[in-house]
Amino acid sequence: MATSEFCLGHFHCYSPLCSFRLHRHNLVHRVKTALNSPSSFPRSICGIDIARLGFGLKSRQPKSALTAVSATMLHQDPLVSDLYATGVTAVIALSLIRLWKETAKRGIFDQKLNRKIVHISIGLVFMLCWPLFSSGHRGAWLAALTPGVNIIRMLLVGTGLWKDDDIVKSMSRYGNHRELLKGPLYYATTITVACAIYWRTSPVAIAAVCNLCAGDGIADIVGRRFGFKKIPYNRNKSIAGSVAMALAGFLASLGFMFYFASFGYVQESFNMALGFLVLSVASAFVESLPISTELDDNLTVTLASILLGSFVF
Repeated sequence: MATSEFCLGHFHCYSPLCSFRLHRHNLVHRVKTALNSPSSFPRSICGIDIARLGFGLKSRQPKSALTAVSATMLHQDPLVSDLYATGVTAVIALSLIRLWKETAKRGIFDQKLNRKIVHISIGLVFMLCWPLFSSGHRGAWLAALTPGVNIIRMLLVGTGLWKDDDIVKSMSRYGNHRELLKGPLYYATTITVACAIYWRTSPVAIAAVCNLCAGDGIADIVGRRFGFKKIPYNRNKSIAGSVAMALAGFLASLGFMFYFASFGYVQESFNMALGFLVLSVASAFVESLPISTELDDNLTVTLASILLGSFVF
């Protein structure tokens, strides 16, 4: 019987059947080894071009990485995707501001209520748009561009260099354009800083925006309606308003914790929820202090959330 020889490493087999089995075993072993170490995958085995075998080998790229990329991209090019996201976010923000300007202009809501609706909605809706951007510094800075432009607008309108009566009416307490240099300016700065520096992976950003927008906004609405019993150390604040602020800030923070966790940006946990509760109660307490009336609660609430949040989280 004629024999043939297959060379596999240092083994020589002179039986055709034995050689075939050894050849097949060695080939399968090398393919399995290559799957576990893609960098060592050979271009050919025993002269056979692996790319033409059609094994249907799948990429070993982590599923989480693929999911994160696809979930945050509006375009296959990351830069183009971020630019699209910036445009979409700007359109949403400007449309919302335009809506509340029209309601203020037409007197649909009381001026104070309209102002607080703006206060509550703008920051929270903007934060809902964060998953549109890519991870990393570029996504954070491009996302921060929208509230950053609003800072410039507050400065221009507040100093009188740009006249916009509608925006003054929708964002000021007494219709004075110089009011925009305090509360509204602090508000826009808070959201910009939370976005550009802390971004969507930080519980501090969630707490700062939620306590400022949902907490402080609801506190004023509830306080005016049900704030009959005043706080002893500050007669301008009510117990109902402070309780409502702590509760609203906490619930909004929980909501965004689960929202960002669904994209994999944070990991929801009892400890994180407890931290949000501590920050919301602390922010409500700081907002009730007389110093918040003298300065501006948009400033003091933000500082309380960020400074204390740096220790809690």
